[in-house]
Amino acid sequence: MIQATTMLYLYVETPLHAGTGSGLSSIDLPIQRERTTQYPMIQGSGIKGKLRSAAYAATWDNEEIQVVFGPEDSGADHAGALIAGDARILLFPVRSLDGVFAYTTSYEVLSRFQRDIARSGKQLDWNMLSQSQNQGEESVALVTTSSSVATGDTLVLEEFSFTARADPQVNAIAQWLAEQAMPQASEYGYWREKLKNSLVILPNNDFRDFVVHATEIITRVRINRQTKTVENGALWTEEHLPSDTLLYVPIYATNARKMKNGSNDKDASSMSASAILDKAKSLETSLRGYIQLGGDETVGRGMVCMHWQ
Repeated sequence: MIQATTMLYLYVETPLHAGTGSGLSSIDLPIQRERTTQYPMIQGSGIKGKLRSAAYAATWDNEEIQVVFGPEDSGADHAGALIAGDARILLFPVRSLDGVFAYTTSYEVLSRFQRDIARSGKQLDWNMLSQSQNQGEESVALVTTSSSVATGDTLVLEEFSFTARADPQVNAIAQWLAEQAMPQASEYGYWREKLKNSLVILPNNDFRDFVVHATEIITRVRINRQTKTVENGALWTEEHLPSDTLLYVPIYATNARKMKNGSNDKDASSMSASAILDKAKSLETSLRGYIQLGGDETVGRGMVCMHWQ
């Protein structure tokens, strides 16, 4: 039974490819997506596996790793106490005519985030968004009152134009995200301030179109060592989440399930659920907040900055 809950935020610093294998479209290697919404995501098993690798890099002892993540070889002995959900989209960067790029989201994404974070005991009063999305104004985008990406009442993202409506309550949402979801290190000061001036809440359909069609597509080749030319047939395309994407991962914990000396005594292990979460959160400090997710590690892809609730 789950006894403790928190949220892990992942800020993408270099393009991230969490793949699904070969694709059937024009993209050879697409990224993971939710079946119904087509929003980008990263499966929880990949998140938990990377946290486990990070624990090894942080020189946890073997007993701690088994308690938190479960035994590596004999999984039938007991389950790990840490539960990682799927990484879901919260903010998606989109090229803007003004302000370079905007941090975009939608009512549906924010509403789902409200639901997910409520499990950790936080209540977010963002219900005003439902009213703005039910007025039949498909081309209206909500922006902050000091928006740097809208000019007057016009917002241009990629080649699409929207009617920009400034709303003080969007300021409050941007402020909360900057203070609670973004990394808090000093080098992120500029990006936290940019979020306060560049947040855009799009209609649901428009946001979905951007996360489906405005991801980063990278073409790669393999070179023949002798001829220094491209190998025959060794040309492929990879889809990546762009830099400056913000994801969130619901994290849960139970009391430690590992028993001492094969005992059936459920109280044999002393690590509580809250202690499990505290141990996991210590990875942010021991690894300076950075982990690598997805493929192409040796070419610098998938560097993300962790921030725990």
